[in-house]
Amino acid sequence: MFDKTKTLALGCDQGGYALKEYLKIKIAESGYSVRDFGSYTPDSIDYPDYAHPVAAAVNNGQYVAAILICGSGNGVCMTANKYSGIRAALCWNTELAKLARLHNDANILCLPGRFITENEALSAVMAFLTTDFEGGRHQARIEKIPL
Repeated sequence: MFDKTKTLALGCDQGGYALKEYLKIKIAESGYSVRDFGSYTPDSIDYPDYAHPVAAAVNNGQYVAAILICGSGNGVCMTANKYSGIRAALCWNTELAKLARLHNDANILCLPGRFITENEALSAVMAFLTTDFEGGRHQARIEKIPL
């Protein structure tokens, strides 16, 4: 489980803007602090302009975890995974989000803003935030990820 005394980073492009705004409120209501990296409008922008700062901030330990959202979730996920300490997972339901933490020790949850309901996204976020990494046989696999 991610420590509620730590702040989470949150970022999106226009395809994730509405969902980010919804989740920002719901996450805060659950007791987590959130730093919103933008986008701050539904206007068209480039997802790397938001995914890079979020991933860099998690990678350097400034934030314990993050949530990134774009239309498909793929663009922000690909961008975030360029950082050696990032394990970003594209999840479109609660079970995938839980498994991303349990088996992969994911530290960034990527959501497809155009393909997930608010309720399913919130459920996935809460599973991501409240599931601990299982370790054990999965630890050796995690250690093989960086080049």
